[in-house]
Amino acid sequence: MGNLENRIKKKRRKENLQKIILASVAAAGVLSIGLLAPNVLKAMDKLGILPNPRRREYISSSGSKLVKRGLLKFEDGHYQLTSQGEKLLRRWELADFKLKRPKRWDKKWRLIVYDIAERGKGKIRRQIFELFKIAGFYRLQNSIWVYPYDCEDIIGLLKTDFGVGREILYIIADEIENDKYLRDYFEI
Repeated sequence: MGNLENRIKKKRRKENLQKIILASVAAAGVLSIGLLAPNVLKAMDKLGILPNPRRREYISSSGSKLVKRGLLKFEDGHYQLTSQGEKLLRRWELADFKLKRPKRWDKKWRLIVYDIAERGKGKIRRQIFELFKIAGFYRLQNSIWVYPYDCEDIIGLLKTDFGVGREILYIIADEIENDKYLRDYFEI
């Protein structure tokens, strides 16, 4: 394996470890280090995230890095998730989120229209664009996306997490002219 492959693999491992730590702290609310190490270590070991030696060092190092980044607080031997940590965890969850497809299509199209200025909120605009692509939405026009199933909850989360409530519209339409290509794309 080349140097680039090794660096990418190592980076992915670190990101997965941070996700597990943040998710564990979020699930438990306040989690002591004593509780964190034995349970989470077993899960990480089964997932193949950590090499065998120096497990506690990896966790404490990752925990310290998350504290430095402002994602966790460490008080009285406990880690607590900060609001910034909650936001990052939700974004990771959104990135990994797969929309569920019902067995039957209700013959309604969901249009997501957004008007987010490139100036000032360009990074958010690009992140939302990527999330729509990953989720399997179809790009109808530059800022108009189509999806055949209910996705109002995920759009509501995006609006809240990214602070773009007024800049994203969720529309339910009975018809889209010449929608055969959309039906083919979504296999409905």
